[in-house]
Amino acid sequence: MDNSRNTEVDVLRSAALFGICVVNLPFLGLPAEAQLAPAIQLLDRVAAFGVEWLFQGKFFLLFSFIFGWGFGVQIISATRQGKNYVPAYLRRLAALALFGVLHALLVFSGDILLLYALLGLLLLPLAHLSPRALIRVAVAILPVAALCLFGLGLILGVEGEGATGQSGLAGTFAEATRQRLADWPDVFFFVALFNGPLALGAFVLGLAAARTGFLTPGHPGWARLTRAVPWLAAPALALNAIYAAAMGGLLPPPPSPLPILSLTALALGAPLLAALWLWLLVEMARRMNIPAALQVAGRNSLTAYVTQGILAGPVFGAYGLGLFGQLGASGLFVLSCAVWAATTALAAFWQKIHQRGPLEILLRLITRGTAN
Repeated sequence: MDNSRNTEVDVLRSAALFGICVVNLPFLGLPAEAQLAPAIQLLDRVAAFGVEWLFQGKFFLLFSFIFGWGFGVQIISATRQGKNYVPAYLRRLAALALFGVLHALLVFSGDILLLYALLGLLLLPLAHLSPRALIRVAVAILPVAALCLFGLGLILGVEGEGATGQSGLAGTFAEATRQRLADWPDVFFFVALFNGPLALGAFVLGLAAARTGFLTPGHPGWARLTRAVPWLAAPALALNAIYAAAMGGLLPPPPSPLPILSLTALALGAPLLAALWLWLLVEMARRMNIPAALQVAGRNSLTAYVTQGILAGPVFGAYGLGLFGQLGASGLFVLSCAVWAATTALAAFWQKIHQRGPLEILLRLITRGTAN
């Protein structure tokens, strides 16, 4: 089957970038205590609930799914050409790890690229498995994700009430960089527990999807997903609503077990809702005239992902507008829409000069030795 680049994949990446921007901006623009405490203003509480219900923990799974899909496409292409895909893939992961370290220190300590590079190594021993076996592996990862989320819930329950700090992010660029360096170990640990197992499961499913041509129009697996959508919607929305209620302080706090259990339930709720987003976005891409700028941003998702933080940093730091800690969830949502739109516009402008984004060019140079 033809697994070449298509509009659906670019739209998925662009939509994932939007969701990731919406989720990440509060971590860039708010101190730790404000991130964990329920908002005071009703509009901010509604906005925070909406982000946690519909976005948080879901859109990075779309990004992860496409990462695994891309690895599958690389395997198929290399096999057709009689080439060994492993050396190029390892160089690609090394480049992602380098970009991730720089991104975490200079832009956003909640970087996902280094984790992707490390998890990407685990795809290599799975590359020979059949699609059916890959699906079984992905399902087997769900209890691991639940256990990690349960442990994270216990940690947050003990430490969350006393969370303070990150004031350095409001300072100069040098002060913000020192703050990111100080925060990074704890943040990476959080990201690894919250995102790691589910991201790996999405990698594996993406690999299986590439093997079977799942995103090809008319694929029987897509028809099965379409039939399952009505049955997935209720549990997906309910589980994620419970999670959002717990994060918004609408459930009894610890020592009540409800917040921890709601976070644990995200191990199932997040993939279910991500599957619904996947179906909806692909159907939209197939039925609507998608603006070219969205497709361009999706094709250059690595550059776009990093650019979001680069644009947002001066908004919050003293070297820019100095709005750190000044915006509530509703204001941050509006700002995230603006940052995503600006990133998309910049990608479209860059496309007029170069076919690929600057980080995509660097990635290809490191991986293939050529930018072509």
